[in-house]
Amino acid sequence: MVAGLAGLLLRQELFSPSPLVIAVQVCAVALMIWARVTFGQRSFHAAANPTAGGLVTIGPYRFIRHPIYTAVCLFLWPGAIAHGSAIAISMALLSTVGAVLRMWCEEQLLVGTYPEYAVYAKKTKRMIPGVF
Repeated sequence: MVAGLAGLLLRQELFSPSPLVIAVQVCAVALMIWARVTFGQRSFHAAANPTAGGLVTIGPYRFIRHPIYTAVCLFLWPGAIAHGSAIAISMALLSTVGAVLRMWCEEQLLVGTYPEYAVYAKKTKRMIPGVF
């Protein structure tokens, strides 16, 4: 996930002067901040494992199970699409695949750690409310 994001940044294909891209990326940053504030200090760990403190189902977690990964994808895709190069799209795809793999790993651990996670997962989509 980080490799794709770093690749876009190094190739200068993460940002765009397009007002639409900027607006979407600002929304992505706002979602990231909202999720981090809601989740608290626990969200700053490198491993894809659940942390102590209980299952978080408030804030953006009411609507999507993985708002931080969603924010990362929402931030990088508009820039990659605006540049339109095969490498930019490949880097965005690499990051998205990394995010999906981390989500899957975390969910496997969450199911074992928090029995209520299965019910929460049935009611809440991973990244896009009502879709995925």
